[in-house]
Amino acid sequence: MTDATAFAAAPSRARLWAEFIALFVGLPLLMAATFGLYPLFPVLLGLAGLACLLLHLSPAWRWRKLLKGPVLGEWRLILLFSAATAAVSYVVIMQAAPQRFLSLPMWNTGLWLAIMALYPLLSALPQELIYRSLFFERYGALFPSKAVAIAANGAAFALGHLFFGHWVTIVMTGIGGAFMGWAYLRNGSLGLAWVIHSLAGQILFTFGLGIYFYHGAAG
Repeated sequence: MTDATAFAAAPSRARLWAEFIALFVGLPLLMAATFGLYPLFPVLLGLAGLACLLLHLSPAWRWRKLLKGPVLGEWRLILLFSAATAAVSYVVIMQAAPQRFLSLPMWNTGLWLAIMALYPLLSALPQELIYRSLFFERYGALFPSKAVAIAANGAAFALGHLFFGHWVTIVMTGIGGAFMGWAYLRNGSLGLAWVIHSLAGQILFTFGLGIYFYHGAAG
């Protein structure tokens, strides 16, 4: 594709803003208002498919970008984030529901192992396609700076979890989402953001905070 063709095919800012508001504001509000009327995971996977379609229609997008950037080479960042997540999770669960601490691996080991294995693929990866690749690759240019884009990414990620209906979920996804957005923009690595997201979810469920992060707890 030539530069002229790419320019001609590029969507207008008005269209991009309309898409952005519909996907990252309107849809989460609708999901929160109608929660319980739809199956969560099929909707998430459908949205991930829509994200792939919109990325494909973005002139500057190339699928090889999904493989871009270091992952294990960022082991210090991954370790620091994991330690911080574990520390925060411990404080929150001991304040909110200490009886739940480590209850899942201790008393429902089979379910815990299933979550450890399936969470990265069925939850973290679809969300990362939507909230990192699509958000930054198609809509990142709408924001005046990386800092504003990262803040908006954290806010959008928190809003996307509004249907859980608990402040713990909103605060933790807002902060975690902003960090994942920063990690993605650090080198454009979806793999790095996915690993961080996967570990965060695994830690949260292990420590007992899954009571705030699964659809049966919503409302």
